[in-house]
Amino acid sequence: MAAVLAARALRKSYRSKEALVGIDLEVGAGELLGLLGPNGAGKSTLTKIACGLVRPSGGSVEVLGKPAGSAPARAAIGYLAELFRFPGWCSADELLQLHQRLCGSAGGAPERTELLDLVELGEAAGTRVETMSKGMQQRLGIAQALVGSPRLLLLDEPTSALDPVGRRIVRGLLEELRRRDVAVLLNSHLLSEVELVCDRVAIIDAGRLVREGRPADLERSRGVEVETTNGVRLFEGAGRDEAPEIVARLVAEGERIHRVEVLNSTLEDVYLEAVQGRTG
Repeated sequence: MAAVLAARALRKSYRSKEALVGIDLEVGAGELLGLLGPNGAGKSTLTKIACGLVRPSGGSVEVLGKPAGSAPARAAIGYLAELFRFPGWCSADELLQLHQRLCGSAGGAPERTELLDLVELGEAAGTRVETMSKGMQQRLGIAQALVGSPRLLLLDEPTSALDPVGRRIVRGLLEELRRRDVAVLLNSHLLSEVELVCDRVAIIDAGRLVREGRPADLERSRGVEVETTNGVRLFEGAGRDEAPEIVARLVAEGERIHRVEVLNSTLEDVYLEAVQGRTG
């Protein structure tokens, strides 16, 4: 079965500037992929190419095996841009109704009710956009991206305007989308959120894919820290498997052990090392 989203040797140039340089990337059904990188790294360009809004200079992008930008590919995509604006005069229900007409969805009122409930705006169906908080508008934006039951959801900074409660709601929504086999490409600067919800992460820097994998696989041990009566000692480079031997050796030397902790790098450490050559 073809990947829901597949980029092959993807390139994009703007005159003398290369925004993307040979990107190879896949997102499978029900997979949440976190797309990370500094400003100007090429994340938004990749997303816009997948939507068919920007044409690549080389390589290819396919959605469910169809070229990005084609009618079948567009029909399979839901998209929420980082900077979006909805008409302030319309209600939440009217906005979703408009997007149903735009994408040809026949879901009607039941679909609109389900989507508003999904983002916990069920009681705000009649509320005008201009009276909503930024967080409510952000969640409404996610609801409109889900109109028509897309198989691929492209989210650009979907939690940037949300408070902790709103972020929890979005995390629950992403878990539900995983159960429904919806693929999600999540572009975010909030590394803690990405680490919590994403199955894999892809780090882009200067248009190149510099790291990719599951968060747990990208992280590495920074050592074993042992607190004894004589103080705290760090055994750099040691991992979980070496911890019992370290403890046994210290006890044999007469040390009293109060605490043992295996220190692992965080996704932030991995990110900084990948894009800036720092270890955090």
